Amino acid sequence: MKKSSLLILSMAVLIAANATAEGNERDWHHSQIRHVLLISVDGMHAVDFKNCSEGIAAINNGAPYCPNLAELATTGINYVAASTSKPSDSFPGLMTIVTGATPRTLGVYYDVAYDRSLDAPKKTTGNGVAGGPCTPGHAPTGTTTEYEEGIDLDQTKVNGGAPGAGLTEGTIASIDAARLPRNPAKGCAPVYPWEFVRTNTIFSVIHDAGGYTAWSDKHPAYSSVAGRQGPSVLDDFYAPEINSTVIGLPGVSTPEGVSCATIRDPGSDLTAWTNSFENIQCYDELKVRAILNEIEGKTHDGKRAHTPTIFGMNFQAVSVGQKLNEKSNSTTGGYRDAAGTPTPALLSEFQFIDDSIGEMVNEIKDRGLYESTLIIITAKHGQSPIDPKFYNPILKTGTSPATLLANLLPASESPNTPGGIGPTEDDVSLLWLANPANTLSAVSTLESNITEAGIGQIFYDQSLALNYNVPGLPPHGDPRTPDIIVTPNVGVTYTGSTAKQEEHGGFSHDDTNVILLVSNPGIVPKTVYSGVGTNQVAPTILDALGLDPRSLDGVRLEGTAVLPK
Repeated sequence: MKKSSLLILSMAVLIAANATAEGNERDWHHSQIRHVLLISVDGMHAVDFKNCSEGIAAINNGAPYCPNLAELATTGINYVAASTSKPSDSFPGLMTIVTGATPRTLGVYYDVAYDRSLDAPKKTTGNGVAGGPCTPGHAPTGTTTEYEEGIDLDQTKVNGGAPGAGLTEGTIASIDAARLPRNPAKGCAPVYPWEFVRTNTIFSVIHDAGGYTAWSDKHPAYSSVAGRQGPSVLDDFYAPEINSTVIGLPGVSTPEGVSCATIRDPGSDLTAWTNSFENIQCYDELKVRAILNEIEGKTHDGKRAHTPTIFGMNFQAVSVGQKLNEKSNSTTGGYRDAAGTPTPALLSEFQFIDDSIGEMVNEIKDRGLYESTLIIITAKHGQSPIDPKFYNPILKTGTSPATLLANLLPASESPNTPGGIGPTEDDVSLLWLANPANTLSAVSTLESNITEAGIGQIFYDQSLALNYNVPGLPPHGDPRTPDIIVTPNVGVTYTGSTAKQEEHGGFSHDDTNVILLVSNPGIVPKTVYSGVGTNQVAPTILDALGLDPRSLDGVRLEGTAVLPK
């Protein structure tokens, strides 16, 4: 029987709680919600959802161009003021969604960041974090940390180079331990992605309660979703490498019936799937197929299993559609104006993800799971700027904070290090200084070059400590907190390239305001206008399943609330 709202669903769970349970424990097996499908459409803003679900005059004759998302909204709560993590990078953005914590508690700031308590990897990563020495028990030297494609055994392969793996089987086995940062306090052991995360996650809580868990994402490094309890809490993990060489995918077709058996866009830059509006859809389709298999009670690759209690994936197609200028065919993505009117290239990506989500919903209905499944659509990050007139690749005419402070940075963070991975800069600049005693002089240098570096705000000392732990080494500081964070003016990106026209990572509205839709046929549709955070998704999932949100470290440490209903 349908209930009137998500609140009633949660109340029913509480009433059905096991009378013998202690404290806040609940008998989650009596919850009406038995499955949660969590989707991140990376880059998708709240205004994108409004435009595509309601329609805009300039597109599709005014009709909605995301009819499946529009249908989910008829039984959903739409949070129009949802904000991502800050920084709005994919790594902290993802971990915020699945933990209920923010970077200050997670210790996760960027996929490429810095840790003063660790030492360099044994072997140089695929993207240039130099290998170096590590002496067990000795004081750490500090190192740039990389948790993306550069830690794959072979980042040119979709399977990440995992020994004996199938063509697209990117999994934990794809990670090269020799390319991971090392911890001298633990005998120079490599720090795996899940060990880098300081908290538990919804996957561990649900797995420990007897649920079946699954996740699909863009890098094997994103096995980080397991959290501090390790990969045993992931019953099914799938991560074909997005920054691998593009290949034909036999047997794979998009929802529109376009075959991916041969490369769709052979004239594009084939060094990564993100270099083409068409190829990225074939890449995302690998994860869509994984979800469809899991709905059917199989593993991502079709083996007999269970329909997961918690499962989901990220889409990259919209993010590529927003950012890319595909020079090989003179096609420009992004938006036409500040109202978020998509270009034809971006429109195609919205239609692709909508068709894909429609396939998932139809499969859920066919399996008789629709009323027992909560569907959450959100995003790890937005993208900035929506208005193309604001885009400013400032290195064409100016400079960046890391360039100004190159001589004060560790070698692995300096833009002057030949062959290095470089500083952590997109439309934000995270700065870890070799000597924190130089913070004030560094800030003075930045303030003297505000115009040249397009600087909007500088956070350090007390202004930094409002939202993050004090930088430093234990016991007096957090080894992962930047000494300085610079947020540039809207549209400024620390690049000189014209291959992109948007970026993410920063604190701006376009970077952080994202879609957040919670849908189930038992929910009366509603729009919530008050501000919420994507960190509230994790406790909401546990609450809907009848599990205690306080089982999450992030909820206990930060007081993260369930989403308002």
